[in-house]
Amino acid sequence: GVQANPTLAMAKEGIELGKKEGVDFILAVGGGSVIDSAKCIADGIANPDVDVWKFYMKEETPKAALPVGVILTLSATGSEMSASSVITNTELGLKRGFNSPGHRPLFSICNPELTYTVSPFQTGCGAVDIMMHTMERYFSQEDDMILTDELAESLLRTVKNSAYKVMLTPEDYRHRAQVMWAGSLSHNGLTGCGTVGGYATHMLEHELSALFDVAHGAGLAALWGSWARYVFKENISRFVRFAVNVMGLPNDFTNPESTALAGIEAMERFYHDMSMPISIQELIGRDIADDEIRLMAEKCSLGNTS
Repeated sequence: GVQANPTLAMAKEGIELGKKEGVDFILAVGGGSVIDSAKCIADGIANPDVDVWKFYMKEETPKAALPVGVILTLSATGSEMSASSVITNTELGLKRGFNSPGHRPLFSICNPELTYTVSPFQTGCGAVDIMMHTMERYFSQEDDMILTDELAESLLRTVKNSAYKVMLTPEDYRHRAQVMWAGSLSHNGLTGCGTVGGYATHMLEHELSALFDVAHGAGLAALWGSWARYVFKENISRFVRFAVNVMGLPNDFTNPESTALAGIEAMERFYHDMSMPISIQELIGRDIADDEIRLMAEKCSLGNTS
């Protein structure tokens, strides 16, 4: 019963069933939505006296969690190796995530052959999410983590290259494997070690998918270019480095701003190549209304919009 943008209501059904049957281990077979649901259910069963939603609202901290195992069938969220879980409360129209040490899976079986039948759309969404997990860490004010930056850039180049290959040949084991491994590494902390990422695009997208029930990766692609153009002057050298080292563009040393903007445009071209949108209008098929923007801003900022 798990759906994209997994719901609290479904997780609560799993919690009640787990309590009734005395479940002591949960096996998640699927992608990020299934794994995140399993983590939520694991928290709920192990903390029977607490409403599990309070963990996502940061009102309570779980004292324990059941062990979760993973058989991965979709490369995207990195939940198979992360401490994160994201759940949507459809009654409140809120999509929230929280990290917990108990969310790290006991094991994850990552067989690229299980992703051969993933649709082109979901393959594109997955590539965007994988890259964004690293980019959210990469675009920071930290400039002294040389090795971390090199790891991040290598991962981004690899996903970009391999995503093209699997779009053309879905059963290309070598490149499906690269994408799958990158998904795990992108969200286990490695590509952000020593940096302070903001996760702004992810937080903005959570409100998009909560309100419009769009695919997470597509929502990220729709937002990233606008976010990047809004902030790139805060650390223009970082965006120049991205343009040159990740997107393979020449460096116009006389005009760093031009190089930075060219890198953003190149990333948007990649999104289009993956059949992903690069604007909210492309994402939902219409212009977004002012009242919808205000509602999402209110929720995204937890009510602190003044």
